[in-house]
Amino acid sequence: MQYALVDREMLRECGVMIKINSQHIDEMTALMAVASNDSFAAAGKAIGRHPTIISKRIASLEVRLGVRLVERTTRQVQLTDAGRRLADKYRVAADLIDEAQQQAAEDAAELRGRLKLAFPATMGRLWLAPKIPDFMAMYPKLELDIHYSDDFVDLIEGGFDAAIRIGHLTDSRLVARKLTTHKRILTASPGYLEQHGIPHQPSQLLEHNCIGNPSLHSYPIWRLSDGQNMEMVRTSGTLHTNDSIAMLEAARANVGILGAGEWLLARDLAEGTLLHILPQWTFDGEGGIYLVRPSRRHVSARTDAFVSWARDLFQIEPWAQR
Repeated sequence: MQYALVDREMLRECGVMIKINSQHIDEMTALMAVASNDSFAAAGKAIGRHPTIISKRIASLEVRLGVRLVERTTRQVQLTDAGRRLADKYRVAADLIDEAQQQAAEDAAELRGRLKLAFPATMGRLWLAPKIPDFMAMYPKLELDIHYSDDFVDLIEGGFDAAIRIGHLTDSRLVARKLTTHKRILTASPGYLEQHGIPHQPSQLLEHNCIGNPSLHSYPIWRLSDGQNMEMVRTSGTLHTNDSIAMLEAARANVGILGAGEWLLARDLAEGTLLHILPQWTFDGEGGIYLVRPSRRHVSARTDAFVSWARDLFQIEPWAQR
């Protein structure tokens, strides 16, 4: 195994710049080899050095740092606590360098291979699927495997490279980048409002047929906020469904009041088939639309390319673009 070292975090903590020369690298390599083996002989064999060279390198490192790193006996060597901590930091730095080199090699080549992604079903079909061919045209050698679902998808267990998620994040194992805010608003068709009237206060929703979504954690309570006040309304209605398109079709057909994300309602609001009601109130608070990926150290150039593309796509939300 080959080792390399630039412990940048340790240098920043010390507030100094230290030049790493070849002798220092040999010393660090020797310490990591000893940490993985029980003797100078085994350490030397692992990295192709004579045991006496390993012993001299460790001794030189101890003198340079002014701390004992190894306890020596006739048959084996054992790292001190200081030696163990230092070897662990060296391994982390060596891994970082190895990953940086891997990523540089990937970046230098044309992106290829398989990229596995997870998108929310309805939002993904409406606003991401039409844009994906643009991403594919940028990287024609990539193979995309895209899973569309509104159910929770375990990225780590499913082997996904990245996902788009809506709402509030709870999985601490994921690395998240917020792409844009997510607001749910209240709408109804002109026909429904003409027949049943326009509510001007959240409490007036009690008098209306509200289209319910059982998948919301607060169902059937709608939590409404105007930025300063929060009102809780226990809604009721004749239609309950967890399908966004079914709710949208019902609202268009004068069934009742719909609370949903702006991304779902944008086209209808622009065309006037639905009207924004209680505009100063948002429904169920504000969340976000996030790009998430598993929390692991190495990120492939393929994933990086998708992250960059998604970030640019949401500079102006697709549903807000004309």
